[in-house]
Formats: sequence, structure tokens, C-alpha cells
Amino acid sequence: MINVIGLGYIGLPTALMFAKSGIEVVGTDLNEKLIDSLSKGKLTFEEDGLEELFKDAVEKGIKFTTEYQKTDIYIIAVPTPYINSSKKLDPKYVISAVNTVLDVCEKGAVLIIESTISPGSIDKYVRPEIAGRGFELGKDVHLVHAPERIIPGNMIYELEYNSRTVGADDSLVGKKAKELYSSFCKSEIVVTDIRSAEMSKVVENTYRDVNIAFANELAKICRNDNMDVYEIIRIANKHPRVNILQPGPGVGGHCISVDPWFLVGDYPDLTNLILTARKINDSMPTHVLGRIRDIMREHKITDISKIGIYGLAYKENVDDTRESPTLQLLERMDEHLAFGVKVYDPFIKERIVDHQFMNFEDFINEIELLVIITAHDHIKNNLDLVKGKLILDAKNICDFDGVYKL
Repeated sequence: MINVIGLGYIGLPTALMFAKSGIEVVGTDLNEKLIDSLSKGKLTFEEDGLEELFKDAVEKGIKFTTEYQKTDIYIIAVPTPYINSSKKLDPKYVISAVNTVLDVCEKGAVLIIESTISPGSIDKYVRPEIAGRGFELGKDVHLVHAPERIIPGNMIYELEYNSRTVGADDSLVGKKAKELYSSFCKSEIVVTDIRSAEMSKVVENTYRDVNIAFANELAKICRNDNMDVYEIIRIANKHPRVNILQPGPGVGGHCISVDPWFLVGDYPDLTNLILTARKINDSMPTHVLGRIRDIMREHKITDISKIGIYGLAYKENVDDTRESPTLQLLERMDEHLAFGVKVYDPFIKERIVDHQFMNFEDFINEIELLVIITAHDHIKNNLDLVKGKLILDAKNICDFDGVYKL
């Protein structure tokens, strides 16, 4: 039996994939409301293919509880935030989960940490906890780091077809973990040491962050001198060794916007480029705010309530608002006493901010300037309904004249 600890955006789909593959799985989370919902057959977030996967897993007998189970394999997928003041990993959720596992696990149990952690975290935080409890590593407890590598909106496909990394102290334990993930992963599974596994995951997301920052800085340069950044990127990318990403209103989610800070926090004297990239991407909501101000001045709009922001999710076609650029933008507005801007997102079913609309047509009818932050398919399919509005298109999805861009 596998006990999956933490049933959020990573832990739940992972638990369901194992269960669908015929492995006995118990999913554990301390959130009683979450467990009650799952036990009643109700999912807690939307994801393509997740409902079908959930039904398959339930038919195979997956169970949900707030209690940790006595077994020999645990997968820990709890949150790993960073400490805002130091930018270092906050390991409290991982440490708590490990200690609770140690309270109930069988001798020789394998603890697989899927949560993304900074390089050296297992050496620094996890091993001392295990040793301090009197367990002998490599005998009483085995450690594995198998960082998740999926993105909301394409989770099910990526769980099955993305390559995986397994970091382990012991090659035999690594092989056991590889065989476990092979139950549903059809791609390559690389077995390496734990620190290499830790570092590789953080590096992947940092690479993306740096490349996005380059595109965002290009957008600022082009805005300053009235050039079309999208046309310039389109032409530059025709070079066979150039692949510039697209600029945007900010970087959200719990990977690209968080993981680079782990390196900045741990290696402050060695991460000049990474720190600069983080600052550039974190500045984009303020850049959007400046564009809104310019458009309001140009069209003599004085009522902030005539501004409508489309998109609360951090990326298209998901309901995940973690580190959302829109939430960051609303914070900037709040700091400048700009209250009353209207917000709409078709994927967010509950009100999480002030002046949030639940009906798209009502939202459109109440505003003069539409700010597109998230490129949901919904807005792409309804552009004919907004052509009469002033539009600031931060995602470059409008192909008609008169639209303002980043």
C-alpha cells in the first residue's frame, strides 16, 4: 500500500494515477473539508481528464482520510513555500509530514518526497529529523526524492508522458522507486543521487523564469521606444538557434515564481542573473498598472470602477490562482488606493476578491477598459463581444486593430 500525503494539485492526481494502475492507495490530508469532499466523490479543483481518472481510481478502491497509514511506502506532496524575508525554503510542512510518517511507518519504509525543495534540503532538514528520532537511515528508513514535473492544465498527460527523476542514496531503493513510478509513467525515469534530483528540478523552473524575464525586459524596451515586441520576437525566432518566449503580465503558479528564490536564498552571492530575472518578472504587474494609467489618461477615464480585469487564474484554462499576476496587480492597486476595479474569471466559481463578477456579460457591460491577464479559451471564443471596448491585451490574443499591448 502507498500512503500519499498531501492531496493538492500534485498529490491528488499522483494518488489517482497509482490507484488507476492497480496499486492500493490511501490519500491523506489534514484538511477535513477536503477529505470529506473527496470521500463523497467530489473533486476540489478542475483539470482536464481528472474527473475520469478520479472515477477510475475510486472503482479501484482508493480511500481518503486525515490519518497517516501504517505501511512501507509514503509519497509526500505537501506545500514548500519560501520565507519572504530570506527567500529560503520554508521546510515546516515537509518536516511535519516526515515526523508524522515516522510515528506510524513500518521498519524499512521508503519515504518519497515529491515536493519541490531547494538543493541540500534533505541533508539539512530531513535527515536530522530522522536521526533525532532514533531511526537508522538506509535500514529503518529509506529516503527518495522524486520531484513532480507537471503543470496545471495538462497534469494527466504529463504524469503519464513526462520523464521523471528519482534521487536515492541506495541504488536498489532507487530501482524500487523507479519500478513504482513505471506503473503509470511511460517516459524515461532517471535514477540519480538525491542532491542532483533536488537541484535538477529547481534548475528547470529557474531556466524558464530567466527566459521569461528576457522576453519581459524586451517588452519594456520596446514599449519605451514604441516598437512591436511581438513582431520582433517573431522575426528573431526564425533564427534556428533562437527561441524567445512570449512576454506577459507576470509569472504565477507555485513553480516558476517560487523555485528560483530557493537558489537566491541559498546562494545570494552567486545568483545575480537569477535574482535580476525574478525582479523583472515580479515587476510586470506594476508595468501593467502603468499601461492602465496611460490608457486611462489618454481616454480621460477617471473612474477606476470602469476598469475590468479578465482572469484570476495564473495561467489559461485552469482554476489555480496561486501567485496569480492579477492578485499581484490588485495588491499594487490597493497600495495606491485604487479601489473598485472589476474582475472576472470563468474558472473561479467562488468570490475571492472584491468586485468579482460571476457573469461575463454583466462584467463586460459595466466596464470601459478590459485588461486581459489570462488567455482562457473562453475569452478567445468571445472576442466578438468585447471589440467595442478599450482593450489592454497583456497576452497578445487580439488580432484586430485598436488594441493596446504590453
